[in-house]
This record gives sequence, C-alpha cells and structure tokens, in this order.
Amino acid sequence: MMHPTRLSVNLNKVALVRNSRHLGIPSVTRAAALCLQAGAHGITVHPRPDARHILTSDVIELATLLQAWPDREFNIEGNPFHNLMDVAGELMARHLPVHQLTFVPDGLSQFTSDHGWSFPQDATRLAPLIHQAHAWGIRVSLFMDAEVMPMADARAAGADRVELYTEPYAKAWKTPRQAEQLARFAAAAQSARHLGLGVNAGHDLSRDNLTDFMAAVPGVSEVSIGHAFMADALELGYAATVKAYLSGCVSK
Repeated sequence: MMHPTRLSVNLNKVALVRNSRHLGIPSVTRAAALCLQAGAHGITVHPRPDARHILTSDVIELATLLQAWPDREFNIEGNPFHNLMDVAGELMARHLPVHQLTFVPDGLSQFTSDHGWSFPQDATRLAPLIHQAHAWGIRVSLFMDAEVMPMADARAAGADRVELYTEPYAKAWKTPRQAEQLARFAAAAQSARHLGLGVNAGHDLSRDNLTDFMAAVPGVSEVSIGHAFMADALELGYAATVKAYLSGCVSK
C-alpha cells in the first residue's frame, strides 16, 4: 500500500544568497509563502551559531508566517548543545509554532551535516533535551545513520522520529552500490517503524534520486530537501519545483 510522504522545504540556501549582500533579497519569508502556496507541507530551517544563513530573526518571521498555515509544519534543525534549544525557547516565549525539532550532531565549524548521533554514547545527554522539547509540546526527530541497531537506543532516549541521513544513498545512486544502500535504508526504516518511531529522510535527496528512494524505503513520513530543491527552483521557479518534488513523494 502506498502513502504520500510530506515535503518540507529547507530554506537555508535562500538565506545564504540573501546574506551575501545587504539588500534583504531574496526574501526567506517570500520563498516560504510561495512554497506553501504551491502545496509544500512544511518549512525547514537550520540556524547555526555562526549565522551563515538562517538567522534567529528569520526563524521568528517564519514561525509568524506559519500561524496563517495551521495545517503545515515548521521543522527546526540543529545541534541541541549549541543554539537550537535557545531558538526554540524564544519561539515558545512568543507563543509561536514549532512542530518538530530535528537534533543534528554537527560541529561549530562543520561545512554541512555529515553523520548521525552515536548510540549508546549520546543517549544520556540527549534524553533531558528531548524531555524539554516534549514539555514544550514539540516532536523530536534524531538525525541518524542508516543502521538498524541504534534505532532501539534512539527510541529509549525518547525520540519520536528519526531522520535518516541520506547522503550515502545519494552518492551511490546510479552506481553498482545503489541497491546495497537502498537495502540499508529500508532495513533501518523498518527497524525504526517496528519500534514505534516515525521515519523522516534528508540530505542530498534530489528530483532525480527521490523516486527510487521512496520506492525502496517503506513508510517515510517526511523528506526535508534544500540544496537540490533550490538548484531546481533557480530554473523552474518555486511553484513548479514544489509540484515536481511532490510527484516523487510517495512511499510504500
């Protein structure tokens, strides 16, 4: 049985382009509105401590915008030991919506996210932060490598979902290793779902490789896509790009 997977558009790269000048363009909130109008199910941002792209002010403005879209979700990614919890706490103080926090173990100078949490090593320090997010009424997803065994530890730490780190699949797509990688991701997703975890996916998914991933990996609730999405949007526009990605968002 097939079911639709929700598409959350990551707007980091819009902010990155805007931050290269002091003109306020392109507008992050305008990009969000156009994507939501075209049918995107949510917006994702990853505010980093160095403010290289998304700023705290962007997060506040996007949360304010999403008040007018009660059926859509706001997902904020980041390292909960850096600035993520402060950003979420600011939104809570302002009574603004946050639906999901995705905990990502990225370093302060890391170019981009490139690995998941390590279990059982990270369990003790993650658990109280997951508890805090739950106290705010926010769902927690943990950024995880596509491995079966750590899923039980993620569940025991209190996670609601895992986000499978998909770059290994993206690198293997259309190579002899594609089937091997898809089998890894399918097994990890099946393990997570068996334990009662929801399954998200993201990192280097694209219009080209998304359909194969969805066909092989069962029960993906949400994909978060930014870099490839924005590359396509430069050529197609936001609305057409949303529609193109939605057509590939169907999971077993």
